[in-house]
Amino acid sequence: MTKQKQQPNLPQSRDAGYTIIESLVAMIVVSVLMIAIAPVMAYSVATRVQAKRMELATQAARNYIDALRVGAIKSTDTGFPVAYTTTISDAPTNPAILYCVNLDQTAGCTTNKDFLIQGAWRNPTNSTDPTKTGYELTVRVYRGDAFSSTGPMKTTQQSVANSALGDPKAPLVVVKTEIPPSTGGSAYQSLCSRILDPKTNTISTTACK
Repeated sequence: MTKQKQQPNLPQSRDAGYTIIESLVAMIVVSVLMIAIAPVMAYSVATRVQAKRMELATQAARNYIDALRVGAIKSTDTGFPVAYTTTISDAPTNPAILYCVNLDQTAGCTTNKDFLIQGAWRNPTNSTDPTKTGYELTVRVYRGDAFSSTGPMKTTQQSVANSALGDPKAPLVVVKTEIPPSTGGSAYQSLCSRILDPKTNTISTTACK
């Protein structure tokens, strides 16, 4: 009869029992790192969203200006620029008279995906119908939900560099340009006919000569 040899007990690993502790430490380290970089990641995403919004607002302003140049927006239409004398300093107070750019399925311009455009024209030689003689145009583009929160509207364009998701009360884009007369002629000629002499505060006849 053969005797079975008893196998010697293998020594237990000294690392046994430390796996769970190591996993917990690793999870804590990862959690701390995620907490540290989460604000940076959130700010980065918000900045990208704001940059895209400003890009779309710039395109909306260009389309608005082009529509005025070709006469697609009449002086009797809602959203046509309002008159101002020397400077445009007043922020809009009534969204109903602004030009609406609707980019979603919701009726009207009330969401942060839409745009409200404020236009103002200046022409010292014509205070009634600027389309006949041309005019200087200032355009501000606001978010569609700019009027949904309390507080006064602002006039200074916000910066994408330090605004994150931005201030809904501040314009995304502010643009100035010249609109030529609808009866013919260039914007340059129209501008020359409207330049004021700083000494006499009257139209200069030699400004562009």
